[in-house]
Amino acid sequence: MASTTSSSSSSPPLPAAPSPGAGSSGEDARGGGRPPVPPYVKAAAGSLGGVMEACCLQPIDVVKTRLQLDRAGAYRGIAHCGATVARAEGVRALWKGLTPFATHLTLKYALRLGSNAVLQSAFKDPDTGKVSAHGRLASGFGAGVIEALLIVTPFEAKLPGKQVVKIRLQQQKGLSPDLLRYKGPIHCAKTIIREEGLFGLWSGALPTVMRNGTNQAAMFTAKNTFDIVLWKKHEGDGKVLLPWQSMISGFLAGTAGPICTGPFDVVKTRLMAQGRTGGIKYTGMVHAIQTIYAEEGLRALWKGLLPRLMRIPPGQAIMWAVADQVMGLYERTYLQAAH
Repeated sequence: MASTTSSSSSSPPLPAAPSPGAGSSGEDARGGGRPPVPPYVKAAAGSLGGVMEACCLQPIDVVKTRLQLDRAGAYRGIAHCGATVARAEGVRALWKGLTPFATHLTLKYALRLGSNAVLQSAFKDPDTGKVSAHGRLASGFGAGVIEALLIVTPFEAKLPGKQVVKIRLQQQKGLSPDLLRYKGPIHCAKTIIREEGLFGLWSGALPTVMRNGTNQAAMFTAKNTFDIVLWKKHEGDGKVLLPWQSMISGFLAGTAGPICTGPFDVVKTRLMAQGRTGGIKYTGMVHAIQTIYAEEGLRALWKGLLPRLMRIPPGQAIMWAVADQVMGLYERTYLQAAH
């Protein structure tokens, strides 16, 4: 009787007191021990990261756009383009289109991270809670398509058309309002709608969808892979990366997309830059690719690749450094306490 009492009184505490580190590294790494970060938290984290990215990297985006629109060879490279713009138009010209660009990135990253989280939940294994590689690719591609359809093209007509407006503003040379066709984002959008119709704000939708879907499929999969390989960080394991670790993973993950999606990005920019009034050079995505290849050669389809590689990987590094910290703060504040 004494031995039974002793056994029953001493045995329950043994399984009830595992160390926090052991429980989190084993059970959570398999995805079953901790609830995931909600999609709305990931969306908020992405939007904050987007604001920071836009402010830091706008000049590179302006240079990329100018190079992609340069048919006459006026710019000899990235440095020459940036120096020419700053010398001829003033340093402020390198931040042309910042307002629509910052708004664009804020909404884009919020939708991208939020929709990817929702889609990943649909691909999770019900037993282990893990997402397969195919599931991550499909979730990333779906998030990119949703982002392109709802943010990059049509939804921006209500804001108004940030991506088309950004391209139109960036291609203008000079700072004097009297010499500029578009006086600002709102005036630009009104002019496009008046002269080209509401669907003028949807220019370049198809290549945008293809570019974004492919890019996000590669980016989300690569980010998760680098987190695991470099830092042994599994999604849902409760571990929060240091900012510099997030920056390295984000930078590396941001390199694959631009190489794969270069032609789509060039075509998107050309279609968005041309108006629907007067002479229309490109009638669609396929025609634009064929025309650019015939007139300018194969390399022209990757125009602006180097500035994209200078902007997107650092941009992903900045965005993920902010986003991971926001999500980590939520995990430490709410999920670890509940766990």
